[in-house]
Amino acid sequence: MTENAKPSSISRNILFGLTLAVTVLFVVTSVVFAKPPVQASDGEALFKEKCVACHTIGGGDLVGPDLQGVTERQDQAWLKQWILAPDQVLASGDPIATELFKKYNSIPMPNLGLTPDQVDSLLAYLGGGATTGGAGAELPAGDATSGKAYFVGDKRLENGGPHCISCHSIAGLGSLGGGNLGPDLTTSGFVKSSAAFASFMGAPSTQTMGAIWANTPLTPQEQADLYAFLSKASVTQREPSALLQIAILAIIGAAALIALEQFYWRKRLKGVRKPMIERARALKR
Repeated sequence: MTENAKPSSISRNILFGLTLAVTVLFVVTSVVFAKPPVQASDGEALFKEKCVACHTIGGGDLVGPDLQGVTERQDQAWLKQWILAPDQVLASGDPIATELFKKYNSIPMPNLGLTPDQVDSLLAYLGGGATTGGAGAELPAGDATSGKAYFVGDKRLENGGPHCISCHSIAGLGSLGGGNLGPDLTTSGFVKSSAAFASFMGAPSTQTMGAIWANTPLTPQEQADLYAFLSKASVTQREPSALLQIAILAIIGAAALIALEQFYWRKRLKGVRKPMIERARALKR
């Protein structure tokens, strides 16, 4: 009996050993690959990198709203979706997103390409009672004439950045305006205040602006000069005559194309009709 029981005892020991090994492996794997807890400190770093150009926490509105207490004012699930994909939320017709869009000069919040974990860390930071204070130091006194020269490209920027008119337009710069890659700056919230302008231009959060200005930043004086020009131009109404000039140019252009077409194809109908008439006359004979 004892000898027959030995194999069974050995099998139980082997099974126990395997079970223990699998359990230990599972525990170790769970610890190693466990999702790290959300850290508010990670959210603070993200805020300084991605959000500070347009927002403060307790320092007042900039391009976008002051975010102090935002986790108490808005639903957590909505905030997470909004930060994760603001373009999609706005496109869906969401009433809160639409109201924010209208309130802040029709400037859409850019999609920052954040992951869900990054959004969670941002919300942890925003909900932790942190403040960033004011928007930063005001710009020095600026010269609007120099700002206009920087804007249109008559004056070179110190670090070699592109002139603004290649992407933006603004009132007072001719009927044809400038580029349309970026927003029209005549009524843009980006020039709402010198602090908002300096904050945004110091660390542009949009993908296009960030890529352009990361290696060619504006100096404080260049920012001040540009702001001096933009702040004056932004309160200038576009002249109604500008639209009339564009319409006249369009009419003249269309007339010139029609005239050119008539000149180029003037003999086309004659070349077709003449052989047809001659064949018809030959048949009658």
